[in-house]
Formats: sequence, C-alpha cells, structure tokens
Amino acid sequence: MKNLAFAFLVLPSLLFAQKSENVCQTISKVSAVIEKNHFQPKPIDDSLSVFVFENLMDELDSGRNIFSKTDFENLSKHRLLLDNYISEKQCGFIDEFIFTYRNALQRKRTVLTKLQLATFDYNTKDSVRFTRQKIAFDVESNAFEKVWTKLIRYDILEDISKLSTNSDSLYKNFNTLEKIAKKKILDSNLCKVNALLENDFQVKEKVKTDFLNAFCTYFDPHSNYFSAESKSNFMSGLSVSNLSLGIEVSLNENEEIVIQEIVPGGPASKNPKIEIDDIITKVSTNNGTEYEVSCSSLETIGDLIFSDTNTEIGLTLRKINGTTLTVLLKKKVMKSTNNAVYSFVVEKDIKVGYIKIPNFYSDFEHNTVKGCADDVAKEIIKLKKDNIEGLVIDLQNNGGGSMAEAIKLAGMFINIGPVSVLVNQFHNQNILKDFNRGVVYDGPMIILMNGNSASASEFFAAALQDYNRALIVGSTSLGKASMQAILPLEENNTKDFLKLTIEKFYRISGDSHQIKGIIPDVFMPILFDSLIKRENSFASALPYDVIKTNTRFTALSKIFDEQVLTSSKNRIENNTRFKSIKNINQEINAVYNSQRKPIRLRFPEVFEATHETDKLWENVKILTTEETECTIKNNSYDLQKLAYDEFKKEINAFKIKDVKSNPYIEEAVNIINDYKKTKL
Repeated sequence: MKNLAFAFLVLPSLLFAQKSENVCQTISKVSAVIEKNHFQPKPIDDSLSVFVFENLMDELDSGRNIFSKTDFENLSKHRLLLDNYISEKQCGFIDEFIFTYRNALQRKRTVLTKLQLATFDYNTKDSVRFTRQKIAFDVESNAFEKVWTKLIRYDILEDISKLSTNSDSLYKNFNTLEKIAKKKILDSNLCKVNALLENDFQVKEKVKTDFLNAFCTYFDPHSNYFSAESKSNFMSGLSVSNLSLGIEVSLNENEEIVIQEIVPGGPASKNPKIEIDDIITKVSTNNGTEYEVSCSSLETIGDLIFSDTNTEIGLTLRKINGTTLTVLLKKKVMKSTNNAVYSFVVEKDIKVGYIKIPNFYSDFEHNTVKGCADDVAKEIIKLKKDNIEGLVIDLQNNGGGSMAEAIKLAGMFINIGPVSVLVNQFHNQNILKDFNRGVVYDGPMIILMNGNSASASEFFAAALQDYNRALIVGSTSLGKASMQAILPLEENNTKDFLKLTIEKFYRISGDSHQIKGIIPDVFMPILFDSLIKRENSFASALPYDVIKTNTRFTALSKIFDEQVLTSSKNRIENNTRFKSIKNINQEINAVYNSQRKPIRLRFPEVFEATHETDKLWENVKILTTEETECTIKNNSYDLQKLAYDEFKKEINAFKIKDVKSNPYIEEAVNIINDYKKTKL
C-alpha cells in the first residue's frame, strides 16, 4: 500500500519531468538550427532571457487581467535565468508557467461564472481607463471580480451602443438589450476559457508555442516556430493553387463567420445544403476534433478551413430560419483567386495597362513555371495586344512571398545584368543576375507602393529603380530586406519547423532598404500611413547597413524627366482628394495618438464614446469610394472569357470598382500621359 501511494506521488513529477525534457529537446533543436543557419545569430544571454520572458507574458496576458500581481512576481524569478536553463537543459520552468497559467484561467472561469448570476448596476461612479502604454501586472488575487465586473459592464454597454446611432431607442429597450448582450459576452468569454481548460493539451501547447515564438523573434521579427499545420497554412497563402472548400467567408456585425461566396466547381458548390449567408457555428477536423467558432480564435478557425493539412472538414451551419445542419466536405485543389495577378486597361486621354500583384506566389509543390512572374508576363502579352502606351504595376499592400518569383520578374524588365546581392551569415556575397536577354515590355513603367509593400515587393522595386527602369510612386515601403526559409528542426521531422531569416539582400549599389524602405520618386499621401507598423517599429529588427560590392551594371537614362516629376508633385499638392487624405490623416493621428479620457460606466457616456468618431469613419468611407475620371476596361482576351462565367463577372465588377476609385492609379496614368507629351 505504501509503495502504491509512493507511486502515485512520484508519477505526476515524473510526467512533468518528461514534458519539460521534451520541451528542452525542442528548445535545444531550435537553438541549434538558429545558431547554424540564422543570418545574425546572437548569444544566449540575459538579454535574450528578458526579451523572451516579457514577450511570453505579453502573449499569455496582453490585457493584464489573467495573471495576478503574485503570479507575476513568482514567475519573475525566471526573468534573468531563462538563458541559464536553456544552456543547462533544465526546462522545469516551463511547467511552472503552464501551472500558473492554468490556475489563472481557472480563476477567470470562476469569476465569469459568478458574474452570470450577478445583477449589474449601471449608475455607479465606476469608470474604465485606457492606455497605449504597457501596464504592470498589478491586480491582486482578491480584486479580479471587481476588475472583470468593470470590463464586462463596459463590453455590454459598448455592444448595445453599436446596435444603433439612436440612443433614445436603445435606452428605451435597455433592459432587454442588456440581458441579450450580457449573455452573449459572458458566454463568449467563458467558452474561450473552457476551450483551453477542457483540453489540457491546449494550455500546454499554447505556453510552449508562445515561448518558442518569443525565443525565435529575439533574433529578428520574421523568424518563427511553425507546427506542421501553421507551415501548411503559410505556404498555401503563397501558392498559386491550394486545397480549398470552395467558399469565401466574412464577418457580420455580430462577429460571426458567414459564407459570402460559393466558388463554382468547388466542393461546397456540389452540396445543395450549403447556401450563401449560412453562418458557420462549428468546425470539425479529420480526427473528429470539434471547434466552436464562438470559443475559438479566428486564426484557429481560419487555419482549419483554409490550410492544406485538414483535407476533410465538417461544418455546422445555422440557416437564416434558425435551423442547423452539419455537412462534410473534402477539399480539392483549386487556383487561388485571392492571390492571382489580374490586369485592366485604364483610359484617361491615353490607354495604360494596369497589373495588380497581390503577392509573389509560386507553385512550391510541383516546381513548375507557374507563378506570379509567369502570370504577369501573360497579362502583359494581353495588354500589349490592346496597344497600351504605358504600364502601371500595383504593389500596394503586397507583403512579399517567393523571392525566386521576384528575381524572375525583375529580369523580365531589364535586358541583362545583376538585380540584387544576397549576403549570408558568413558575409559571403551572392550576386543575383538576370542572364536572359530581352524584356517583356520596354515602355514607360510606374510601380505603386505603400507602407505595407514589403520584402519581395521591395526587392523587385529596388532593382527597377536602380536601373531607372520604373518610377516608384506612393509612400515609403515597409523596410524588410531579409529572406526567410522554412527548415525542419531535424531531418525527417515533419511536425516542427522554423521560418528562419537566413540571408539579407542589398541593392546592386550596395545600399540596403532594411529599415530605410524603398523611397518613392514621387510621394503621395496615403490613408493611415503613419499608423502602419513598419520594420523600424520592431525591437529585434536587423539594422540598416551598406556593403561594398563588385556588381557592374549600366543604368538606363531616366525615363521621366524633372519636368514630368514637378508636374506630378504640383498636381498632387493641389488635388482636392489628396488634400482631404492629408486632413483626415491628421484627424486619425490625433485620435490614435491622444490619451483617451476615462469613461464612466453609464450608458450615455459609453454611447457617446462609441460614436464619437462615426463622422470621421464616414468621411473615410466616402473618400475611399470616390470615383476617379479614369475609364476601366478588361483587356480584349479577358472580356471574351468573362462572357460565359457569371461568378467571374461578379468578381470582375468588384475589382473594376476598386480600381476606378483608386487615386494613385489615376495619378500614375497622369504621369505617363505627361511623359508622352514630352515625346511629341
């Protein structure tokens, strides 16, 4: 009996030891891969320890309403020791984080369950305060009920306020609306906590994954730990085709996932039970695991629906009449319409070709010529048949993708020569060259960019700017000049991967756009530009530097002379729409950067705070939908194909509307028109 009791006492500690040993093995493998392959590996020291600790705590409790002050103080003893634990392969600390996090979630569940039975008073002097600064973990263990009571009351009042701009109508029905909002908000909060606590693996996996990601991002912000599913989802987002259910979804006003489109020929289109406007309430996987949408993060649900790993998916749907049903769908390979390059002919005095590149996708799986560069070449051939007099390539909001595609695309517009310099951790230079003589297009070119244009977009734009092959128009790009590769933690490991920064690329002049970004030749005001999170906002970003290089290239004579550039700058300065963008940006910046006043937890005060920026956002909507003077047409080839496809016609109409309301495209056409006039 004593031996049996001893066995029960020892077993949990043995299990903990095995788990922490497994984590240690993973951390050691991650560290080894980084040390061997990262562009700029750093020592495992106190600096890493502090960074990882602070980022892990932020990930686990960004709102500072889960961990207590005592929890934080107990865990803080590890703040300067994580590097020692890793070096000594003593990873028992991770169990303490898991144990503390689990207890904190259980405390939160207890408090929220109690609040379900509470009657809230909406006439107190209580208020909530907001800050953009990091706040301390200073909530005492016995104060969580008070903290969560205030948070839930605010959420309820805000939820009611968002229902209408008529406060009198809302106030008249307040008691009814309050019961509905209270149930919805508490149920949602409890559901998410229960989803973690009911499967202990979820808690452990979250702490482990958050720790490994914090560890990786210490070396640079673009290095991450990937599970097999995360890797699959990342790769499918950059692929020319992927496994798909054949649905497009959106969020409604209640933050529910709604089926917005059913793609013809896809799995969903073959099931008559699935209809547009169905609400997805539950998702199940191949192995039978079910995820309530209201209890799971949008990222989790998105991974299940859109990644290539779960080939069969069960969807529980709520119909418009309130009935529910479950359907089982098997994914099939479909071309990605969201990623695909597309083109239009834009007319305003002259005829200009417009090509949108959403990202630099590639056919990673089959090693074929299919990909972004090949698709751009096809669009150019179609546009040239319509006798375009210039070309606009739109890289706005293009976050990058396949560097191989960017290299190939750059080579299509220069005759022959170097396009970039890659440097690895040993400072070895690899000069990337275009060896193919000839170009797909030799007329005037403009590239549109903004602060979300990154990586491969910047690579392509830099090469064409250095050769004077294209004019860069817009705002300064993101400033990411590093290249990542996805590496397994060890050979034959198909479960754990790292997306790791392995090289840094430089312009053929030796300059870099890391941190600096691509500086446009013509600046244009862009909505929300100052709020875009560029590379220089990341604490662990690689630094800007310049290298000496032996590249030899001959830049072309500048296509657009100073007269053309001056005309564009004057036009932008005097354009009423661009003036409005500048003015609205000032208002947006004032709202974002100013310290919000405390809000009293009463309906009138919360309603006023909820709607105080309504006019501003309405002005933004009006401004972004205002049409330009350009005429947008399909190229002749696409026009013939569209005649027989109603679904593509609908998507095409949406794209035309988007291009028609884009002032940056209009100014690009104006610049090409000015250039043409100088050649008369």
